Amino acid sequence: MKRILLLMSDTGGGHRAAAEAIRDAMLQRYPNQVELEMIDVFRGYSPFPFNYMPEFYPWLINHSKSSWGLGYKLSNTRKRAKALSSGMYVTMERNLRRMMREHPADAVVCVHSVLTRPSMEALLRLEQRPPFVVVVTDLVSTHMFWYDRRADLTLVPTEPAFDLGMDGGLRADQMRVTGLPVHPHFAESLTDKASARAALGWDADLPAIVLVGGGDGMGPLFKTARAINSKHLRCQLIIIAGRNKSLKARLDESHWNQPTRTYGFVTNMPQLMAAADVLVTKAGPATISEACIAGLPMILYDAIPGQETGNVEYVVQNNAGVFAPSPRAVADSLASWMREGAEGLKRRSDNARRIGRPNAVWDIAEQIWAMAQQAPIPTYRRNPWLELTSGRRIRVTPSREYWW
Repeated sequence: MKRILLLMSDTGGGHRAAAEAIRDAMLQRYPNQVELEMIDVFRGYSPFPFNYMPEFYPWLINHSKSSWGLGYKLSNTRKRAKALSSGMYVTMERNLRRMMREHPADAVVCVHSVLTRPSMEALLRLEQRPPFVVVVTDLVSTHMFWYDRRADLTLVPTEPAFDLGMDGGLRADQMRVTGLPVHPHFAESLTDKASARAALGWDADLPAIVLVGGGDGMGPLFKTARAINSKHLRCQLIIIAGRNKSLKARLDESHWNQPTRTYGFVTNMPQLMAAADVLVTKAGPATISEACIAGLPMILYDAIPGQETGNVEYVVQNNAGVFAPSPRAVADSLASWMREGAEGLKRRSDNARRIGRPNAVWDIAEQIWAMAQQAPIPTYRRNPWLELTSGRRIRVTPSREYWW
């Protein structure tokens, strides 16, 4: 029985979703052969103030995007990322070392950029360590926090992320381009458009436009929906308010010029995406990856500065969608698409499907399984002298990086 430790934190929904996708894919692919454990490192093994990161992150993104974007840019160099991670490890060292002792594993998998280097440092304090795998869950404009040359394998979602890894000092043979891990249930639940619409009770002929703002219904969903409504388009509008009950109530009380359905929090996104023709959403990596697998073109109305900026460029450059950063721009873009008709929508759908990676989670599961078969790796903590193939002996310490 192989034990896999998944390191994540609920700073945004994508990290947990990626960890759960990997966990469930491995359990499905290797039944009765693997045990997987997920740990929210910030909540469970971090001192103040890091233990409040899951609460602080969404507040910062929602109230001070410009500050976040500036911090992202200033910290996004090899030297600065390494220095900041070293400072974090000093603060978290005792807890991280305890975490590694309490959760022995045959492979450790990190799906959070900020945890990558501190987790590697903690592993190097052991007398021998398991292989360390990094699964990058940002799509394109990945931060240097993700890239640690001491990691045994780094799995990236796109070619641009691979190139940034090279800039970060990794070798090509340390990385694989796999795509983003989307839960196996998503691809397995996709059906044809007609079947999905029949099950949902949607109009079989009208183009279906889905608006979504995440599980909490964040962003300018109401204003965007009303801007679309003012265009009197020949379409049907589907608005997902998530857990935002006040938004759902406002939507239900509004008058609409086209058939309009509103939903609260949903668990059937594969079915909704299969039934849709256009997705209006923010530029989150998981949503974009799911939409591409479903062949669903996107109108992106928002992006977190820095980490999601590249996502917009990726979608636009591949002609799978457009960026429309205001409700009026969304409505204008949608009106233009509707004038193009079914042929234009099909072309964009094909472009989106072309960059989708439906098998990514299986590729990632196989890579992790292969790493878990390897023997523990000496850290030279007990014997700090390492003999090179040339016969020369050098002294090494766990915290330094050595490449010959």
